[in-house]
Amino acid sequence: MSEAEPNPIVLTTAGAVRGVTQTTAAGVTQTAFLGIPYAEAPVGERRFAAPVPHGSWEGARDAVSYGATPLREFMTGITLIPEPAFPGEETLTVNVFTPRAGERDDPVPVLVWIHGGGFTTGSPSAPWYATGSFPHDGVVVVSLSYRLGVDGFGVIDGAPDNRAVRDWLLALEWVRDNIAAFGGDPARVTIAGQSAGGSAVLTLLSMPAAQPLFARAIAESPGSVNGDHDEVAASTKRLADRLGVPATRAGLSSCDERAVFTAQQKLGDEAGLPFVRRLIRGGASMLWQPVVDGDLIPHPIDTAFSRGIGADKPLLIGANAQEMDALFDDSSRLLDRLPGSLALLVAGFTPAAVRSYRARTPGTTRQLLGRIASDAVFRFAVARALATRRGATFAYDFRLPSALTGRSGHCLELPFVWDCLEGENVVAGVTGPNPPQALADRMHGDWLRFIRHGAAPWPAFEHGRRGMRFDAGSSEDSVFARELALVRP
Repeated sequence: MSEAEPNPIVLTTAGAVRGVTQTTAAGVTQTAFLGIPYAEAPVGERRFAAPVPHGSWEGARDAVSYGATPLREFMTGITLIPEPAFPGEETLTVNVFTPRAGERDDPVPVLVWIHGGGFTTGSPSAPWYATGSFPHDGVVVVSLSYRLGVDGFGVIDGAPDNRAVRDWLLALEWVRDNIAAFGGDPARVTIAGQSAGGSAVLTLLSMPAAQPLFARAIAESPGSVNGDHDEVAASTKRLADRLGVPATRAGLSSCDERAVFTAQQKLGDEAGLPFVRRLIRGGASMLWQPVVDGDLIPHPIDTAFSRGIGADKPLLIGANAQEMDALFDDSSRLLDRLPGSLALLVAGFTPAAVRSYRARTPGTTRQLLGRIASDAVFRFAVARALATRRGATFAYDFRLPSALTGRSGHCLELPFVWDCLEGENVVAGVTGPNPPQALADRMHGDWLRFIRHGAAPWPAFEHGRRGMRFDAGSSEDSVFARELALVRP
């Protein structure tokens, strides 16, 4: 079958799907198969159940437009990444972008992308992931959806834990069973994600059940990783109390998704300082995230890594220099009158940790609090993974400042990795004018090398504790030394 056909048809295990050949704004030709369901719709009796593989259909199913998303229109707000929401019930889907529709000879590597959004928002249908940059270079891209918030991660009486994690696993099983029909190599699957998607990657890398489903992993700005089962259960109970129902499968099933999201949002707004304090003390549960259940996720990630789970799979991992440093920029300047050391004590540092952290973190109190947020949520998570993991690990530190903010904030690396500097909202909302194409060429090329060969073009971290510093002039350097000195694995 020729990839030049305007609407090629590919046969999956559930039936035929009809895609669409596109020429992207960047002039790249690729074939897209959008909104292919890998699971039955998680509604009714299936709402809080483990995902069920989608049944078969007759004839060729159109896959020429995005399917329904777990993200709903009332859940969207101001985000750096354009994240469209689409209505409908069949929300557990994959989007496939391929240069080789229907070609089984000489299969190419596969990149499976797990979107971020704090496990409560985000979309697999963001246009940055559809620009054709990876297919242009001979990689099949799969973006997947998964249940969000309490539907995916709540600890609910009568429902299986880690439902969204089970969604990831079923989607990866779909890739294993079907990707060859789209020109991809099921033996060369790289799982990748950013923010909560990066946390998802580390979770899968630490899970025995996931090991046969991928060969390599990329975690960009992973946040807080494993949740405590009891803490997430307590969050679920507080949510149910707000909704006036018991924290049971039947009780929560009686609530419509808009009411659930509104209650989730209010709980998130109230989490604030107590959540940061728990993070500082060595990790804590977000309101909704994967939990250690002793079964599907038998160990915390640090423990799993120290035991060698996933050590045979190379990992590319890193974070941005100032992920959330801007968090307190708009706060009153009066906050700067509070001594920085006192602010650290309030945030949950021990007196000894205050001295160590303050010595390594200059700035005003507002700047200090922003750095605490960046460290606690993202950079310490990377440092703990680097400190505990066995196996080939390639570290990077993204430090190019945005021309808009003067900082290397959250999501800034994505347009460079995906080589989509002309994409929607990239210049206007993320990079600012004149982002360096040379850096996109470098990062996209380095990610391609890792996807193809399982190694970055710089030494593995365990050899000299060095990595790649990405800025206007990228170079090998000591990375995460400050964070490693401040965390205890």
